[in-house]
Amino acid sequence: MMKRPRRPSSTKKQSLGQRNLSTPVKTAKGRKLSSTRWLQRQLNDPYVAESRRLGYRSRAAFKLIELDDRFGILAPGQHVLDLGAAPGGWTQVAVERTGGVPSDTPPRVLAIDLSPIDPIPGARCLCCDMRDAGCVELIARELGAPVDAVLSDMAPAATGHAGTDHLRIMALVEAAWEVAEAVLAADGAFVAKVLQGGTERDLLDQLKRRFARLRHAKPPSSRKESAEIYVVAQGFRHP
Repeated sequence: MMKRPRRPSSTKKQSLGQRNLSTPVKTAKGRKLSSTRWLQRQLNDPYVAESRRLGYRSRAAFKLIELDDRFGILAPGQHVLDLGAAPGGWTQVAVERTGGVPSDTPPRVLAIDLSPIDPIPGARCLCCDMRDAGCVELIARELGAPVDAVLSDMAPAATGHAGTDHLRIMALVEAAWEVAEAVLAADGAFVAKVLQGGTERDLLDQLKRRFARLRHAKPPSSRKESAEIYVVAQGFRHP
């Protein structure tokens, strides 16, 4: 079983976002202003430092930790599908919170992305497109059981145009929902990143009909300036 890193306490997690760090970034010839600002933000982001300390591949791991602490999405023994999983921060959390499996046992956590994902103990990582016709069959074959939770932290590269960015991320959410609808077990959960302004009405209506509970949430580790929020649907009902 994968050794579970010690997670920060609730008090510590709250304080992460409240620290006022001020590590300066030296200017470099040829570096764009936007690159300098990004580097400044990374150096002064306590979640980045904490993710490195705990061995998470990205600060995004804390978003799933906070969502799970609030809504109870994951549980030991569950089968979990992480869509658009690279670099693997959410997959690591899913393995920890479902209990992991012995090395000679088929994994219960499946991570899928268009980009290759370095191996994660306790998970199966595949490089493929969730929109491919054979994706659902592949998931069923790899996990060997209905999925208890489908996770998606996917987002396309931002264009800076709010309307365009909203349409592009919603296309990913809708594709993720198509997969989730086909593979979820009864009472399963679906978690996906959307942008502020909410989920598209048609998709929202579908989710309301198919789940017992549907909420939107912005975890504390989500940067204040980010327009991202998460739709959390629980209690999946088969047709």
